[in-house]
Amino acid sequence: MTCYITDSAVFIMGNCNYDSSLMITVPSVADELKSRDSVLRFDLAKEGGLRVEWPEPEMVKEVRKMAEHTRDSEELSKTDIEILAKALEHRDRCILLTDDYAVQNVAVQLGIQVKPIAQKRIKDIIIWQKQCIGCKKIFNDGDVCLICGSALKKKRKKTIKEKRQS
Repeated sequence: MTCYITDSAVFIMGNCNYDSSLMITVPSVADELKSRDSVLRFDLAKEGGLRVEWPEPEMVKEVRKMAEHTRDSEELSKTDIEILAKALEHRDRCILLTDDYAVQNVAVQLGIQVKPIAQKRIKDIIIWQKQCIGCKKIFNDGDVCLICGSALKKKRKKTIKEKRQS
């Protein structure tokens, strides 16, 4: 039976059209819920069987490694990394529910099935790099150009057409 790894968007957007007993999330998702309605939806899901679990440390390491490869690590929060790690643990039987494009980008690279909540699904896998706005030198990371001192801007390094999952 398919289960669902739920990002905070599920509770924020109110699209909880899934059986709570088939849902898994991480503790830090609760910290991202600010509105009374989203907290209520989360609490109701817990009463309905939502499992709240910590991710395995090995999975967190693997997610961080992939996020470094795609250069999405600067975009991912602690919660994003934990959600991805939990989804990686259950990759063969679960679908990750998230609207976050950086999370989707890393998830697809890790072989995790993704279903958006309210946004469109990503179309391509993106590998990022940084380019100096002054001298145009390319860097893998950082915020300031080591050559001229100008700011670095995020830029696509490579785009890979995603193969759709069935």
